[in-house]
Amino acid sequence: MGILDKIAEIEREISRTQKNKATEYHLGLLKAKLAKYRAQLLEPSKSAGAKGEGFDVMKSGDARVALIGFPSVGKSTFLSLMTSTASEAASYEFTTLTCIPGVIEYKGANIQLLDLPGIIEGAAQGKGRGRQVIAVARTADVVIMMLDATKGEVQRELLEKELESVGIRLNRTKPNIYFKPKKGGGLSYNSTVPLTQCSEKLVQLILHEYKIFNAEVLFREDSTPDEFIDVIVGNRVYMPCLYVYNKVDQISIEEVDRLARRPNSVVISCGMKLNLEYLLETLWEYLALICIYTKKRGERPDFNDAIIMRRGASVEHVCHRIHRTLASQFKYYLILKPSSLCSGSLHLKHKQKSKF
Repeated sequence: MGILDKIAEIEREISRTQKNKATEYHLGLLKAKLAKYRAQLLEPSKSAGAKGEGFDVMKSGDARVALIGFPSVGKSTFLSLMTSTASEAASYEFTTLTCIPGVIEYKGANIQLLDLPGIIEGAAQGKGRGRQVIAVARTADVVIMMLDATKGEVQRELLEKELESVGIRLNRTKPNIYFKPKKGGGLSYNSTVPLTQCSEKLVQLILHEYKIFNAEVLFREDSTPDEFIDVIVGNRVYMPCLYVYNKVDQISIEEVDRLARRPNSVVISCGMKLNLEYLLETLWEYLALICIYTKKRGERPDFNDAIIMRRGASVEHVCHRIHRTLASQFKYYLILKPSSLCSGSLHLKHKQKSKF
């Protein structure tokens, strides 16, 4: 029995098992086995095959955004509208067969946008170059999930399932669980909050499935068994996702209003060029980028040349961006925060590790 057959059998077992107190240990064990088989499925093949055309592109710019969606939802048209790159667009499926990069120039930042081939159901198992597409998506800072507004919620649910099965967690934060394997001493299990979904016995069963018998486990939040498995595996990617519904000019205004009110969602029309500017503003917020401008003493700031940093970056990070030797040479700095640049209005002189 191959790995795909084992995964399908476990998924069937989970779907027909009722969820209650009596079956929670059995379900937890099944989920641990499922995560282990999926991890084996994603491992590269050891047998050397013929060399093919490269798929991923070199990361460049201030941020990377991956464009994911089913075939013929408007990804190539969106790339052509937002960047200077011309991506072939046609009425038939699978027009794009490889990764096509483009650059969005916005507020002085260069945002790399990747137009990935359309993925189909079963992409996580390798159908339609699905593994390569998802592997590139894991390297992005934000995922734009392009959806056809005329198809309802089917596409969104299928894509979320595919990305979830390969360890991409959308719009979620890493579980606040401390986990550290040890060489001896058995299992040390503690929690700082009341747990309603995990118990010491369930944690021990899951660890035994991964051949871990000595470890420290500390729950700092009420987490699920799936989240605990994610911590054990350790290769999960947590990233923001923006759900973009295209072709809204083909549905009713009531349906547009319903889709626009959904969390993390934006409605657009590439054909009529509707709401594209608002999408850029929302994308900027999801990327958490800020513009930092420098000025010489006695002169006005140069607002034409911004240093693009992530929100929370320290002054030391800014110094390294300018020149690697600057941080060790300067003595103090002055931060001006007018309302047009950042919130508040302050003049500060602090240490290098102050954050923006």
